[in-house]
Amino acid sequence: MKIAKKIAKKIACIGEGMMELTHREDGGMGLSYGGDTLNTAVYMSRLGLDVEYVTALGDDPYSGEMMTAWQSEGVGTEFVIQAKGRMPGLYAIRTDDQGERSFYYWRDHAPARDLLEFSEFSAISDRLLDMDFIYVSGITLSLYSEKDIAALFELLDGQRARGGKVMFDSNYRANRWRDIDEARETYDEMLKRVDLSLPTLDDDKLVFGDADAEACCARHHEMGVAEVVVKMGAEGCYVSKDGDRTHIPLLERRTAKDTTGAGDSFNAGFLAARLNGRTPSDAATFAHVIAGEVIMHPGAIIPKNAMPEVIL
Repeated sequence: MKIAKKIAKKIACIGEGMMELTHREDGGMGLSYGGDTLNTAVYMSRLGLDVEYVTALGDDPYSGEMMTAWQSEGVGTEFVIQAKGRMPGLYAIRTDDQGERSFYYWRDHAPARDLLEFSEFSAISDRLLDMDFIYVSGITLSLYSEKDIAALFELLDGQRARGGKVMFDSNYRANRWRDIDEARETYDEMLKRVDLSLPTLDDDKLVFGDADAEACCARHHEMGVAEVVVKMGAEGCYVSKDGDRTHIPLLERRTAKDTTGAGDSFNAGFLAARLNGRTPSDAATFAHVIAGEVIMHPGAIIPKNAMPEVIL
């Protein structure tokens, strides 16, 4: 994998890192780790970005092993709280014949849900104000109580007031919300604080009833988002900035082995390319290359030696 030198911009990804179980071809199970914003953080780091992960884990051996693995990927763990007596969440992946994945979770008591409640988060919050970019997802928002979401929004407002930018992937999981109205209202408030949004069209169709990618872009722009990239699976993506809207098809359609992490790796590729001076359209093409390789491997995070040979 050929990449550019590190970009001198600090990025913080907020969310939940979990243990990941995948089915092996021999009938056994493989243990790794994943989580939507964590996946993006790892791929960002592999593509030369300076990334910190923000979450809460436990003080158990699995939490320690996850942190060691993230550090080996170049992902910073200064903002990871280790809660005494707690353990991280767990999820299992099942895929169908087309590589489409389904998730099964054990995470209701994971410490990541209480991130903003820990006393250590006050000092972390102060440091996050100086981040160049903060990245969150709809799954991040679904972790927190109404009070904690309000505190997160206050943090994002403060970070943007200091010149930072906020990135958001709507990433919707229906079972994480009380009802669709709660998700819609929370997303609307979030979008008022977003500079770059990376929604998936199928998700925004469910939550907002968007007819197509152009309607999705228009709604995001109306909320104040400057740059929008709508992911459309096999149909590629749709980019919109400064009145210029373009459909970017896939360079190659491949039969997926596992679509886990496809959107997360796309987001990482897009941001890495944009920070290296690529136009939105060129960045989307680059991001398709990254995601196109990720879907050819099981699990959310593919081996380092499987990353495509790319030059930023």
